[in-house]
Amino acid sequence: MRGRWEVPGVEWTHRAHTEALAREIEAFARAVRGMDLDVPVPTCPGWDLRELVRHTGWVHRWAALVVRTRTPELIDRTTVDPKFPAEDREAADWLGAGAVPLISALRDAGPAEAVWSWGGDRHVRFWSRRQLHETAVHRADAELALGREPVIDAEVADDGVAEFFDVLPYARWNRKVRELRAGDGRGETLSWQYGDRPGWVVTLTPEGFGHERSGKPGDVTVRAANATDLLLAVWGRRPIDGPRYTVEGDASLLTWWTGRARV
Repeated sequence: MRGRWEVPGVEWTHRAHTEALAREIEAFARAVRGMDLDVPVPTCPGWDLRELVRHTGWVHRWAALVVRTRTPELIDRTTVDPKFPAEDREAADWLGAGAVPLISALRDAGPAEAVWSWGGDRHVRFWSRRQLHETAVHRADAELALGREPVIDAEVADDGVAEFFDVLPYARWNRKVRELRAGDGRGETLSWQYGDRPGWVVTLTPEGFGHERSGKPGDVTVRAANATDLLLAVWGRRPIDGPRYTVEGDASLLTWWTGRARV
């Protein structure tokens, strides 16, 4: 994996991911400011808005420590005290404050500097991209819980779909991810498309799966109207059998995939 991700309309670099992340944290804080934090979050079963905000801000502070120290080893997240406020009215400001050390650490670091990560790319650039999409998806979780329609910048959502396929093989805590491989060796394909851009085709192999940018149909093809809808589909935030999606081909293959493809 290189330090850049190129798609039509944008060239993603570590700096671009970092600046987009700063905007996403601000948008998340704005979305929950003044809200009732007891509201359940259906897309994160067992969580309410309070736990969603706490989790996201905690991860931001932990990731800032990882990047700032350039640690070659995993830092136990429980060693980071998030100092989550006792008063709900302070939660949005607390979430926004977590951006300061994280964005500062990312801006001060070179994209190719070595650092621990749980993905395949063990460089600082992993963290700017990962935290951008972690934040964007959780902001969407909050807005869905509040009955709002999430709108994610089209280029961010587009890159977020690609990032999902990049990191999925490394989600080792989900044992079912290991089952995402071709059972009979014929190389089944799943195509994920939106709008008039080429999307992605995932190809199963006996060793796992690969993906490439392509507009070709697959054994099963999922079509969404826009990048936000496709991002929410691959991340399991919206049911693909809902009205926002068209499914063509082998629906059983899609059901098999979605039951295992979780980060």
